[in-house]
Amino acid sequence: MVPDYLVNAFATLFVTIDPVGLAPMFLAVTAGATAQTRKRIAIRATLIGGGILFLFLFAGKGVLGVLGISVPAFQIAGGLLLLIIAIEMVFEKRNRRKSETAEKAVAHQEELHDVAVFPLAIPLIAGPAAISAVILLSSQATDTFSLAGLVGVILVIIGSCFVSFLLADRIERLMGDTAAVVITRLLGVLLAALSIQFIADGVRAMIAAG
Repeated sequence: MVPDYLVNAFATLFVTIDPVGLAPMFLAVTAGATAQTRKRIAIRATLIGGGILFLFLFAGKGVLGVLGISVPAFQIAGGLLLLIIAIEMVFEKRNRRKSETAEKAVAHQEELHDVAVFPLAIPLIAGPAAISAVILLSSQATDTFSLAGLVGVILVIIGSCFVSFLLADRIERLMGDTAAVVITRLLGVLLAALSIQFIADGVRAMIAAG
């Protein structure tokens, strides 16, 4: 069912990219910037991150074909990668790693606008887990309608990232440390369940293919 597929796609990408969780990272890497500069950085980061995700959406299968990797094999590998991310979220390791990435970018940046590319666009928006999820979801699109729906889901997620960047200071104040920890762990459990489903589908497809 296409509605179920789109709900699954939205949940997977939302949890993997975590637009709300990117707000503190955005504040960290744009410390000292004016509101206008932050807006330009937010626009650039979301355009670049979205462009990378769309590149793998439409060319991901071709890349797998050239490398001789079957879709079921990638489903299993991608599912395992997402499971690792989910475990990190449950045990509060992912946010710590993201914070370290943001701090390194601040410490080594030569121009403030460079942070739009690294670490905002890559790897915070279009990281390995998000790219894997996009390729996995595109392989499950059974027709043009479901693929168009996936395009819409990605646009909504990227739009959410942009809104999160613009409202970063407010989001951080509203959430607080306790709420952020609870939400991250709940989303981690959800992502773990979705990743297991990806792995199970991949194994089933490999068995069916002999």
